Amino acid sequence: METKKELRRRMASLKNLHKSTAAHRSQSAEILAALEAHPAFRAANTVLLYHSLPDEVDTHDFIGKWSTKKRILLPVVAGNDLELRVYTNPADLAVGAYGIGEPTGALFTDYAAIDFIAVPGVAFDRNGNRLGRGKGYYDRLLPRIPAAYKAGICFPFQIVEEIPAEPFDIRMDEIITQQ
Repeated sequence: METKKELRRRMASLKNLHKSTAAHRSQSAEILAALEAHPAFRAANTVLLYHSLPDEVDTHDFIGKWSTKKRILLPVVAGNDLELRVYTNPADLAVGAYGIGEPTGALFTDYAAIDFIAVPGVAFDRNGNRLGRGKGYYDRLLPRIPAAYKAGICFPFQIVEEIPAEPFDIRMDEIITQQ
């Protein structure tokens, strides 16, 4: 089994080949179409999404599309933790840590109200294990939101045989990718 470090390195090179290509855009659209058709997403009122980096499934238009129909939350890096803020519109985004667009709106702490979480990752396995970028932000955030449906969002090449999982790792309820 690959170590987390080896897996991150391999995924980084695959993601570099893929980012900003026509395939990246079309696959992002297909993955997000599968996400919005998902019964747990459709039923959700409050959804935690992420403002994507160039090598991730592109969520920028998706956030805008759904922000008029659902309460959309986005994470904001605050020290070693993620704070959640309500997304209102693109004008309220400021470039935060790691070059990620982060909302400047109201702080959101009613974790029990979150119905659905779309979680980015470097890689996932079929058991719902997730490999992040190594900073532990989602490892610290997800335990605060136990009732929400957690969907890992990724490109097909990010599904691997096995992720080395730790006892504190939170499994995804499902991985949504291009079918």
